[in-house]
Parts: sequence; C-alpha cells; structure tokens
Amino acid sequence: MASLKLPEVVPSPTQDSERLRKAFQGFGTDERELILVLGHRNAQQRKEIAETYKQLYNESLFDRLNSELSGDFRNAIILWTYDPPERHARLANDALKTKKKGTKHLQVLVEITCASTPNHLVAVRQAYCSLFDSSLEEDIIASVAPPLKKLLVSLVSSYRYDKVAVNLEVAKSEASKLHEAINSKKLDDDHIVWTLSTRNLFQLRETFACYHKLYGNTLEQGIKNCGNGDLETLLQLVILCIDCPEKHFAKVISDSIVGFGTDEDSLNRAIVTRAEVDLLKVRFEYPNMFKSSLDDDVIGDTSGDYKDFLMTLLGRGPEGE
Repeated sequence: MASLKLPEVVPSPTQDSERLRKAFQGFGTDERELILVLGHRNAQQRKEIAETYKQLYNESLFDRLNSELSGDFRNAIILWTYDPPERHARLANDALKTKKKGTKHLQVLVEITCASTPNHLVAVRQAYCSLFDSSLEEDIIASVAPPLKKLLVSLVSSYRYDKVAVNLEVAKSEASKLHEAINSKKLDDDHIVWTLSTRNLFQLRETFACYHKLYGNTLEQGIKNCGNGDLETLLQLVILCIDCPEKHFAKVISDSIVGFGTDEDSLNRAIVTRAEVDLLKVRFEYPNMFKSSLDDDVIGDTSGDYKDFLMTLLGRGPEGE
C-alpha cells in the first residue's frame, strides 16, 4: 500500500525535465515546483527524467539538485530521486563506512534483506558492486565484527523464494530448533542464522506463530530474554522486519522525532524507502503503537520545504500535475 500519488496524466520525461530546468533558473530555486514534479513520479518515471535531463542539458540532475538546494530538503529529495537499488546501495555503504557501527547504523541492511523483495536485494547488490568496486558481502566482512558479521553476510547472500509456500510440519520443527538454541543462549547458532536468512517470509511467519503457540511467548521475546547485546538487538530487528515491516518503520519514524532533536537521516530513510511500498500501512500502524498521528508528528518536527516534501511522499502534500 504505497502512499505515493501520481497525476492522472503523467507528462513526458522531456516536459518534466523542462519544468525542472525552469525551476532551477532565475532568481532563486522554485522548490515547490521540484516537489510537484519529483514528489509525484514513481521510480521508473524519475529514472527516465534523470536520463532525459542529462541528455537535454548535459548536466546531472543530481548535481544540479545538490548545488541548488541545501539542508534536510536537499538530502531527502536527492535520496528520493535515486533509483531504489542505487539508493539502498548508497545507504548500505554509508552505514558500513561509519567507524563506530551500532545496530542503529546496521538496521538498513536488515531492512534491505528482510523488508524488501528478493529481486530488489539482488539489484541492490549489483548496484553496490557498480558504485563501490566491491561487493556488499566483502564490505560487511571487512567492517563488521562477529557475531553480527555472520548473520549479515548470510542475510545479504540469500535469495528467498517469494511465493506463498508454507509447510506446517517444517514450521513446528524449526520452531523447536530455534527454542533449543535460544534456551542454550547460542544466538549465533547455524540453525538460527540459516533459518532466518533462507526461508521464505510466509514460512518464517508460520514458524514464528508456531513458536508462540508451543512455548507461550514470542520468538522476539525469547531472544530478548537472552540479553541486551548487539546480536540480540539485531535478531529482534530481523524478526520484526520479516513479521511486520510496517511496525518496524513506524518505530523508526517515532524514534527519529521523539525526544531532543530530530534524526533526519532515519526519518528520510523510512519515508523515502517505503513511499512506494507500504507507507500507508505504516501510517495506519503508527497511532496503534504510539497513540498519535504520524502526519501530525512529522509536521510538528519538521518545517518549510522539507516538511512539504515529506508530507507529499506521505500522500498529504500538494497534488502533482
């Protein structure tokens, strides 16, 4: 359930490129026009606009956005304009380049592997190789410490079956093995890693349900009872992204705006990456979790063109033309 709203009649990439060019020229940039165009085009349309703009004006649309804009609005609209696999590849690389990486930085890797389609993950890995002259797996191995390394490499190397295929007996058997590993507090056990990284999402949800039915608490709670280290935290993120990604992203948004200051990078990532996926589900889940409106919380914590752009992606901004 995407929140992105497209106009009934979408202009050609040439027409959109001409509008963007006009918005850049003259005294000051027409930010509203940028939002009206880019904020109401899907990934394929944005890709065609960027290619056409380059052909028409012999300059990169991304370079022009970077030079004309500033601050949080610039970061958000450039992130949005990237082709989704390139966007996620860049986010992954930024996370892996962080010197003191915690689970907050690494959660983007969990989102790519557990809250996206298998084909998208393959496209991200291909984009990563093209952009950074190394594989995503190599950079995880080089920059992430064990035991997180083992789990993340297994997740990014996987290609899950993406159709509805559920075997109840397998779910019961694997729930039992997961329970055994958790009771032994062996959270880097091969069976935990293998199950979470290779089984299709529908099978895993059935396994999670069996675990709850058989043992009286959730798999997530079982892992939480083992401690509060980075591996426990990352495994809980994996389970949440598989079981209910809209809850995960609602929490990312809430965490980014609650308290002193705003974590704009996390806010941008959640809204930008889910606007064409399930942001309407996130908006629906948010008040159930936090007793407030997602839209109101975003409006209360942002301002100006940045606020208008995020609200556009949430489906609440000015209508595109």
